[in-house]
Parts: sequence; structure tokens; C-alpha cells
Amino acid sequence: MTRSQISSGSKFEAEIGYSRAIVDGEWIWVSGTTGFNYETMTISEDVAQQADQTLRNIKAAMEKAGFSLADVVRATYIFPDAKDFEPCWPVLKKYFGEIRPASTMIAAGLADPRMKIEIEVTGKKLNA
Repeated sequence: MTRSQISSGSKFEAEIGYSRAIVDGEWIWVSGTTGFNYETMTISEDVAQQADQTLRNIKAAMEKAGFSLADVVRATYIFPDAKDFEPCWPVLKKYFGEIRPASTMIAAGLADPRMKIEIEVTGKKLNA
């Protein structure tokens, strides 16, 4: 299989010059993804709602590439404010509770002050 690019249609991908995800064989790398609803280009003020939208965005990109969240082996969570991590635990458990990927949480600034969480994941086809 050759390398392929996956786009979510976000204006940021074209403006900045990156792909939502890259697939190479049995692997997928999903770029740092935030809680923007790409259809409306809106974002909630609530960090848990942003986390949920972020994971829906990641899920959509993975499915477009023929992967599922069950294929996630690594997740990185980035929060501008470390205290926002714990309120997201129920959302993270909802999506990853059974999958339990290796994960890291980092506290760092994000590109837009409305963004309260960014997540990137790596996946590997389980049955490849």
C-alpha cells in the first residue's frame, strides 16, 4: 500500500499545508485535532464538549481511511490548562476505555485561545 493523505475539509489544512491524517500501510497518523465542528466552524466553550467533538473529528478521519478508534495504539492530549484534563476523563474513557492506548498528557499553549484541548493519535490495523 502506498502513502495516502486524508483531509477533513478543514480550512486550516489548506491554509497551513498539512493533512488531517497520513496512512502508510497498516499505520495511520492523525494530526493534532481540536474541538472545532468543521461543518459550522464553531467550537464549544466547554472543555469536555470540545474533547467529545475532537474525538468525533478523529473518528471521522480514521473511518475515511478505513480505520476505527479500536486501531488507536497511541494518544497524546494537549491542554493549555492542565486543570482541564480531569474534566475530560469521562469523555476519554467513553472513546478509549476498552482500547486503552498508550497515552501522554502535555500542558502547552495552542494556536487559538478558544481551543482547550488538542489530541493526536497513531493507529495500527489490528488485523493487518
